[in-house]
Amino acid sequence: MQAALIAEREKAARVAAELAVAKAKASEDEALIAHQRLQIAKLTRQLYGPRSERSVRLIEQMELAFEELESSAIEDEIAAEQAVAKTTNVVAFTRKPPSRQPLPEHLPRERVVEPAPAACLCCGSARLRKLGEDTTETLEVIPRQWKSLPRRKPG
Repeated sequence: MQAALIAEREKAARVAAELAVAKAKASEDEALIAHQRLQIAKLTRQLYGPRSERSVRLIEQMELAFEELESSAIEDEIAAEQAVAKTTNVVAFTRKPPSRQPLPEHLPRERVVEPAPAACLCCGSARLRKLGEDTTETLEVIPRQWKSLPRRKPG
């Protein structure tokens, strides 16, 4: 029952996002049409000259209508982006542990044990127990060494 309700809510959110995107596209198209009409009116006025003050006012009104349509198209586009963002599921990032290969077995190994404290650092008690152990392997490079071996020849 609850899974069906969640599925229906997700479907409703997707439909709302699609509707918002379609509305934004329609608003953008209306603004483009208004802009084209304004350009046509301006070019017509330039081509045939000033006919009357009425045409100047008409062009100014068309400019205002274009600006209004353009701002509503931007608002619709922002609303569509927000609606789409609500429906998008982002998967959380999970860090994988490093997958380094173990060091080869033929390398010589040296065991180093760090001494544990003999008494508690806070209270000074000597009653300590082993809680755990961490083991790490580190590759250490020892540079080539040179030495002189004196040899005596019998004789």
